[in-house]
Parts: sequence; structure tokens; C-alpha cells
Amino acid sequence: MTATRGTRALLGVLFLAVATVGVWILWLGWDTEYTVDAQTGASSGPYEPWQVIGCVVTLALLAALAGTRLSPWLVAPVMTVAFTAAWSWRAASTDDSGLWVVGGILVLLGMAAGSMAVSFPARRFARRRAGRPG
Repeated sequence: MTATRGTRALLGVLFLAVATVGVWILWLGWDTEYTVDAQTGASSGPYEPWQVIGCVVTLALLAALAGTRLSPWLVAPVMTVAFTAAWSWRAASTDDSGLWVVGGILVLLGMAAGSMAVSFPARRFARRRAGRPG
């Protein structure tokens, strides 16, 4: 029994959305504590630099892999919406100031740019390697 092209794409999109949210949970979803500097009283966080770097690298690998299997026109919006929704859900539930909206917009723009910047070249590379044009 073979799956149709549309069925494979739908399953790929669903897997990609779940994997993208999984990346958020793995690297960022569990950390909710802010660090307060005892001298200045300034707070930072909740994420450490190593968490953000790990998250970005994992998302880039996911976008590259997905770009070889799915159209980048699917990869970019799916990853952008999935990650932004997960990030925004947590941020909105912990922020009383409303500034999470600004962060959400920045996450949305960053995810859109990053997923496109990785998935389009990955698709092109995979197609060239397979001997197909562009």
C-alpha cells in the first residue's frame, strides 16, 4: 500500500509541527526561572545562552532535513507557526506586562527568516544531488 504525495506531505507537515514544538520543549519549555543580579537588581532570563544556541542549532538542522523532504513553502510557515505558538503560550501565561507580544513578533520574524534561510538552500542542494534541476 502506497501513500499519495498529498498524504506524505500532510504526514510530513504534522511530524514537522510536532518536532518543532518538541525542540521548544527540549531546550526552552522547562526553564521558567529568572536570574536576579544581587548588586544591580536587574533580572535576566529565563533562558541561558547555551539553551538558545542549542535550540537554534536544532531548529536549523530540523529545517534543513525538512527542506530536503518537503517544500520550503511548507517548512517555513509550519515551523514558524508551531514554534511561535509554543513560545507565545508560555510567555503569555507568565507575563503580566503584555511585552510578550513584542517578543512573540520577534520570535515569529526570526523563525520565518531562519526557516526560509535554511530550508530553501537545503531543498536546492537535495535536488541537485538527486540530479534534478533547482
